[in-house]
Amino acid sequence: MFGGSKSIVGLDIGSHSVKAVEVSRSGSTLALTGFSQARVASPDRVMDAVAEAFSAGGFKTKRVVTAVSGRSVIVRYVPMMNVPDEELRRAVTYEADKYIPFEVDEVILDCQKVDDGAAPSPGGQVKVLLVAVKRSVIDEHVTMIQRAGLTPVVIDCDYFALGNAYDARALRVGQEDNTVRALLDIGAAKTSINILRGRTSHFTRDFYVAGNDVTETLAKRFGESPEDVEHMKEDPGQALESMKEAFSSVLEDIGSEVRLSFDYYENQFDQQVQEVCLSGGSVLFPEADKMLSEVLGLEAKIWDPLEALDTSDLSEQVSQLGANGAKLAVAVGLASRLAGM
Repeated sequence: MFGGSKSIVGLDIGSHSVKAVEVSRSGSTLALTGFSQARVASPDRVMDAVAEAFSAGGFKTKRVVTAVSGRSVIVRYVPMMNVPDEELRRAVTYEADKYIPFEVDEVILDCQKVDDGAAPSPGGQVKVLLVAVKRSVIDEHVTMIQRAGLTPVVIDCDYFALGNAYDARALRVGQEDNTVRALLDIGAAKTSINILRGRTSHFTRDFYVAGNDVTETLAKRFGESPEDVEHMKEDPGQALESMKEAFSSVLEDIGSEVRLSFDYYENQFDQQVQEVCLSGGSVLFPEADKMLSEVLGLEAKIWDPLEALDTSDLSEQVSQLGANGAKLAVAVGLASRLAGM
C-alpha cells in the first residue's frame, strides 16, 4: 500500500488554516523536510488552501496522512474479553452496537487493546480502544483529498495525532515516565484533549469552545469585523490589555470544559492530571498559557512538536518559526505515522 515511500506529508485541515508537515525517513530517524500553512478563506475554499500549502511547501511527495474529527467520530474505551489480536476486530464489530449511536454498517471501525500496565481482570477482560467514524464522512474526506491531486494513505483522528506527536517527541528527547499529562490543542473551531499516562492514551474528547469564540467576543467588544480581529490577535499593539480581558472570559469557558474532563478521568482512574501541555494556534496569544494556568489551577505550558523530528536540514526556517511551531502539533503527529510504515 505504501510502496516503500520514505516521505509522507501530515496534512491538518482545520477550519481556519491548513497545516502541512513533510517528514522523510532515514533508518529509524524521522527528519523534517518541509512545512507550510495556508489560510482557509471560506468553507468552500478548503481545496484552494490545500493547494496553496503544497505549493508553498515544495514537497517531494503527494502521499498524505490526514485526520477526521467532529461529532461523527466516536471514541470509546470499552471492556472486552481478552481475545487474540487477530480476532479482536471481529469481536469488536459484534459488540459495537452497545457503544456507538450509529448502525454498525454505517461506520468504519478500528480498535486496539490499551496497555495500561494492569493485568487482565479475573473475568479475562481487557480495555479496548474503539473508534467508529461514519462511512459517509470518510468517503467525503477521501474524495476531497483525491480531488486535490493527493494520495491519502492513512485517515487518523486529531486527538490521536496529537498523542503521536507528543510520543514521538518523548522518544526523541529521552523522556520516559508515567506522568499523567493532558495534551490540550486549542484551534479555531474546537479544542481537543488527549490525556496520557506515560505513552498511553486513556481519555480523548473534543469540544467546541475555541479560537473562533475569542474572535467573536473581540469583534463585539471592538466593533470590528472578524477578519480585522484575526489581524489584531496576531499583533495586539496598544489593545493588548483590553483583548486579554475578552480572551480570559473565553478561557474561563474552555477551562470549565477541561476541568469536567479532568474530573471524569480522575474519578475513573483515581489519578490526578499532573501536567497540561498546550498546542494550537489559539494558545499563541500573549500570556494565554499563564491565563489558562490560573483558570485550571495547574501549570499549562506550550510545547514544541517539532522536537519530535530531526530539523537540521531546515534549522533556519524552524528558528524563524519560533513558538508558532505549536500550531503544527496535529500535522507532526500525522506525519510521524511514517515511523510505522
